[in-house]
Amino acid sequence: MPFDPATLLYNDAGLIPAIAQDAATGEVLMMAWMNADAVAQTLETGRVTYWSRSRQAFWIKGETSGHTQELVDFRVDCDRDCLLVRVNQTGPACHTGARSCFFTAVHDGEEVSD
Repeated sequence: MPFDPATLLYNDAGLIPAIAQDAATGEVLMMAWMNADAVAQTLETGRVTYWSRSRQAFWIKGETSGHTQELVDFRVDCDRDCLLVRVNQTGPACHTGARSCFFTAVHDGEEVSD
C-alpha cells in the first residue's frame, strides 16, 4: 500500500512529533517536529527534514552544523500520531553538542546530567 503523509494525525498546528533514533545502537537522539511537507521531503531525499517552530521554516538536520541524519528507516506508530526516524547520525544530535538531547536524568527528585 502506498504511503500518504496526509493519513498521519497532525496536531492543530499541522505538526507531528518525530523521534530520531540511532539505527546502529538504538540510542534515542532527539525529538523534533515535522509537517506533511517535511515528511515527504525526508522520504524523497533521505535527509531528515524537520519543521522549525521558532523559525517557521524547514530544517534539514546538519545543513549548517554538518551533524547530519541520513534516513535508514521511517516508522509510524500505531495511532499514526508519532514518527520514529531511524538514522545514521554524523556528529552530535543535540544543539548543545551532546550526542543525545536526553542527557538529563531525574533520580530521587533530582536532576542529574550524564
